[in-house]
Amino acid sequence: MKKQQLISTVVKSGLWLIAGFAILSVAYQPTTAQTPDGSFHNPLNTFEGADPWLTYYDGFYYLSTTSGTSQLYMQKSATLSGLKVAKQELIYAETDPSRCCNMWAPEFHLLDGPDGKRWYFYYTAGTNGTLDNQHSHVLESAGTDPMGPYTYKARIFDPANDGYSIDGSVMQLNDNLYFLFSSWTGDFQKLYIAPMSNPWTLSGSRHLLTQSQYSWEKVGLNVTEGPEALQHGDKTFIIYSASFCATDDYKLGMLTYNGGDVLDTKSWDKSPEPVFQRSDENSVYAPGHNGFFKSPDGTEDWIVYHANDNPGDGCAGKRTTRVQKFTWNADGTPNFGVPVSITTDITNPSGDTGNDPLPQRLPVPGVRFASFADPTKFINHFSQRARVSKLGEPAGDFEFVIREGLADPKAVSIESKNHPNSYLLNRNGNVWLAQFDGTDDFNTAATWWQKPGLASPDALSFESFVKPDAYLINVNGFLNVKAPTTDAEKAAATFVMSDVKE
Repeated sequence: MKKQQLISTVVKSGLWLIAGFAILSVAYQPTTAQTPDGSFHNPLNTFEGADPWLTYYDGFYYLSTTSGTSQLYMQKSATLSGLKVAKQELIYAETDPSRCCNMWAPEFHLLDGPDGKRWYFYYTAGTNGTLDNQHSHVLESAGTDPMGPYTYKARIFDPANDGYSIDGSVMQLNDNLYFLFSSWTGDFQKLYIAPMSNPWTLSGSRHLLTQSQYSWEKVGLNVTEGPEALQHGDKTFIIYSASFCATDDYKLGMLTYNGGDVLDTKSWDKSPEPVFQRSDENSVYAPGHNGFFKSPDGTEDWIVYHANDNPGDGCAGKRTTRVQKFTWNADGTPNFGVPVSITTDITNPSGDTGNDPLPQRLPVPGVRFASFADPTKFINHFSQRARVSKLGEPAGDFEFVIREGLADPKAVSIESKNHPNSYLLNRNGNVWLAQFDGTDDFNTAATWWQKPGLASPDALSFESFVKPDAYLINVNGFLNVKAPTTDAEKAAATFVMSDVKE
């Protein structure tokens, strides 16, 4: 499409009005929070929120999720909703090539060690370039702070079956410690249990807990994974994830201990129906890989899990961390209910006085910004760096939502459609995509004055809120902030907005 044809199409779309300068209308959305005090909305993060583990300890919530890299991170907050803007702290980085990469399924438990109570941080990791060498590992803290520092302790394995091992967890039952994990055997990814002599060593061989049996456990692939112990009164359950994570039908199943030998498959009764699954009505897909935590006052039970907003999102970076309270049935089994929508007001856990720091995000149409100088190229983000390039995948990285300015409602802020609550902001002349943190520095760096295009009044340019005469500009394929002087630079700082059909 030629440049003037593209501009004409944008004007006819009705997304903006010309009245001396361009005013965004349909795509313009306010940032004011509408969540009632004492409540919050899911999710707790906007992307990379898979395989969450959340614990409340000594006045703070601690959250860790899958990184998929060579680093492990943790967030800390005095309130549950405060995790949304809590800084991700690096707690461990690995350089050993035998266990360097693909880190996922983190969880941490306060257990007895040789020097007293210590946090043991369990995770899955493997080698670069493949997912076939994944194994279970554990770190040990220096003290009783969940944030560490941590040192590498051991790889956890059964010498008789030293193969693929993921999603490791621990269970304490009858004064003994057990390791729960998942491993492929033939065409089935099965759940196993093994006794432990300490938090980092198995004292016996693995024993089968369960494998895919029912049709709801076989969607996509025959998968049972992510085992997590849940204990209430005198009952012990193992809640696990079933079916392939890339399908919308990833869900939770349940095993109930019947009092026999803990290592015997027959000592665990499987529920014939899933206990937590997708809700099309609430737009929650593939809920799974859960954990459990208590409210600050210890009176409530909560589940943490990941899920997708849309069908077909798969098991990539779009999974986000969700939480909700659950109750108990008359027979002592857990009642997880239905996964709630991201528009549902969730009352804080009992004893939590926080307020949601982020606004509720209702689905809105996305827009694209084409370069005036080259309409085949669009503003996008890759690895958090803002670029200008031809359309590619994922398409959502090329879509944005125009919000009222974080620092001034008369200005605008540019939010990623693909990563809600993440904005384009100026860092020393370079433009990055960063998650909203509520600080004044962030708000000003992510706010722009919308101006008539420097190269054409029928297009748009965005002037820095804090640096007059400096604009968003395409410099060799990267989005920067500088003062354009030449005609070519003014064209590079001019963009044409078009709506994106849902």
